[in-house]
Amino acid sequence: MFGLSSMTPRQLATQVLNFALVLSTAFMLWKGLSVVTNSSSPIVVVLSGSMEPAFERGDLLFLWNRGMNTQVGEIVVYNVKEKDIPIVHRVVRRFGGGNTPLKLLTKGDNNLADDTELYAPGQRYLTRSEDVIGSVVGYIPFVGYMTILLSEYPWLKTVMLGLMAVTVLLQRE
Repeated sequence: MFGLSSMTPRQLATQVLNFALVLSTAFMLWKGLSVVTNSSSPIVVVLSGSMEPAFERGDLLFLWNRGMNTQVGEIVVYNVKEKDIPIVHRVVRRFGGGNTPLKLLTKGDNNLADDTELYAPGQRYLTRSEDVIGSVVGYIPFVGYMTILLSEYPWLKTVMLGLMAVTVLLQRE
């Protein structure tokens, strides 16, 4: 027999609990990684070509946000106020530090101008403690490309969920 109809209530409950365990484990790992790295988003995917050749679209980046002494040349990921897409760019200038808050100016390696046009209206630099999510400490090439495909082609999410549902329904017991 195939599918959910052939399952006993106990088997169905076991499947649901196993699925819940997988989801809660992934959530706990994400939250644990966030605490260890001191970053709200310890892993991000490069969405544009602005950092080529250093990083390509789809590269998976690992961030670290402990130690706020960011140097010129360091690659940081930051959020712009009222925009929810993180930006991956290199620090080209720093202001302050020590007793005054560290402020940074960034630029994409593949861009002609610095990021002042990307910042929030009236913002001329990033505040290290407020805007920066973390500094890049490692990456895996192209692993995050599926994230780009899912965001650029929303119908792909439906197809993938449908395939997962069919797979579950057709599993042998």
